[in-house]
Amino acid sequence: MPFRIFGGSMHYFRVPREYWEDRMLKMKACGLNTLTTYVPWNLHEQTRGKFDFSENLDLEAFLSLAAKNGLWVILRPGPYICSEWDLGGLPSWLLQDPEMQLRTTYKGFTEAVDAYFDHLMPIVVPLQYKRGGPIIAVQVENEYGSYAKDPNYMAYVKMALLSRGIVELLMTSDNKNGLSFGLVEGALATVNFQKLEPGVLKYLDTVQRDQPKMVMEYWTGWFDNWGGPHYVFDADEMVNTVASILKLGASINLYMFHGGTNFGFMNGALKTDEYKSDVTSYDYDAVLTEAGDYTSKFFKLRQLFSTIIGQPLPLPPMIESKASYGAILLHQYISLWDVLPSLVQPIKSEFPVNMENLQLNDSSGQSYGYVLYETVIFGGGHLHSRDHVRDRAQVFVNTMYVGELDYNTVELSLPEGQGFRQLRLLVENRGRVNYGLALNEQRKGLIGDIFLNKTPLRNFKIYSLEMKPDFLKSLRQTAGWSAVPDYFVGPAFFRGRLWIEHQPQDTFLKLQGWEKGVVFVNGHNLGRYWKIGPQETLYLPGPWLWKGSNEIIIFEERTAGRIIQSVDIPYLGRTHKLRRENGPQRNRNLLFH
Repeated sequence: MPFRIFGGSMHYFRVPREYWEDRMLKMKACGLNTLTTYVPWNLHEQTRGKFDFSENLDLEAFLSLAAKNGLWVILRPGPYICSEWDLGGLPSWLLQDPEMQLRTTYKGFTEAVDAYFDHLMPIVVPLQYKRGGPIIAVQVENEYGSYAKDPNYMAYVKMALLSRGIVELLMTSDNKNGLSFGLVEGALATVNFQKLEPGVLKYLDTVQRDQPKMVMEYWTGWFDNWGGPHYVFDADEMVNTVASILKLGASINLYMFHGGTNFGFMNGALKTDEYKSDVTSYDYDAVLTEAGDYTSKFFKLRQLFSTIIGQPLPLPPMIESKASYGAILLHQYISLWDVLPSLVQPIKSEFPVNMENLQLNDSSGQSYGYVLYETVIFGGGHLHSRDHVRDRAQVFVNTMYVGELDYNTVELSLPEGQGFRQLRLLVENRGRVNYGLALNEQRKGLIGDIFLNKTPLRNFKIYSLEMKPDFLKSLRQTAGWSAVPDYFVGPAFFRGRLWIEHQPQDTFLKLQGWEKGVVFVNGHNLGRYWKIGPQETLYLPGPWLWKGSNEIIIFEERTAGRIIQSVDIPYLGRTHKLRRENGPQRNRNLLFH
């Protein structure tokens, strides 16, 4: 029977589990019949050989919930997913191998993929349509046409799926330029875009004859980078394009229907002319907001889809009201320098060691967060990074801040001083590039020597600051927290309490007066903030709050405020309208997602 896919993307790992069903009901109310999700390998196997499909990563529960709510599923299991997600969802421990060739048939890569698929596919296989489940199609990798480093790779991934029991329709997805390079025999090719160029769907016919047509990613908005604008895409333009696609007889998937949030340190980055990391919010100017609220896009699409479907749609669920809990005082602080000795056992090394190759986490290295490199120097002079800092280092002599090193600043002048002093580099991984040809070069921390007066520095103490739950637990119990002084320069941890009288609701934290850092609420890492914007509020989901006392811990790198504001409206920054004629650009000549 003829079947038209009205799809929408929503990622379980970007949305609190308590809200999965709400977002699915909103999909149904909009007129969608299919949910599309990626599967993030780097979350499911954070430590090599240890798999996690629990709580917010319970893929089986998510897919079963989609079925319960009458949605079909297109699953995009990767292994690479792009998705503006750190390293495109590939685990950082793959980069421990200096020869690693990601997204190829390199043995070190395929062995890791095989081990992962051996755990993932037994969850997925029983949920296929032929077994009575919701999965009607499975994507073979993701936009390989933009990478295409190995002509045998797509056939390998296809066989990895088939040999483990995948029997549903296989798909590939690429933008127009990458279409012919991302094909694999036996999989339906689909196309990704925001602007409907004349003939793009006809072009699909030239790469595969007499096949159904589908736009796998119709980009409803776009993502934001730190220091850039907040992108918005006109609702009428979007709906007119969707109508045109449907008029041509194609199926469609809206990327994103609901974007959600890059909680924690999980945002990706782009590297074209320069390195740009993505913000914490993945609002995307999508059909639903970051917090799951309706936009004008929702109601315009609902009207369009109901006309085409020709029958009434379910009523849209009520919106959860947001809370403004007012000003929260951060009353205690502890300096990073004071807390380090009791919290982290340093690794001693003659040479700097990059984050992924630190002997930690059952030899899986460090994936995210910060690393502090300490060494002893005599005198001052000229410090040069030789572009070995990934991605940003604050430099201290003893505890005195002397400047930053990053991609643009590679040298600093160190003040002269008497005797031996400690040189400290606090290096932040701001997010691994998730798209393009630079995936194999995404090692973080110090990736090579740092020079003082042309001599490479040696004999480091290296402190891993991944800021996982165990670290926060130890931090809470540390002695030495004291009242916040009138003036303070970080890096330091600050803590305060948010008291809630009634049933907790979603809210947004505004960090005016703070410079750059990370916020933890009741142990949940809400993500990064940075005064350069565009994003000015962090989304705090109601289910992560408790009635009564809620603990807030902030790691601030430089200048702290005294209070943060809990507000009921997000502010994602000054807007920049995406124009249909040029569309969003990832790099100059490619338009991929």
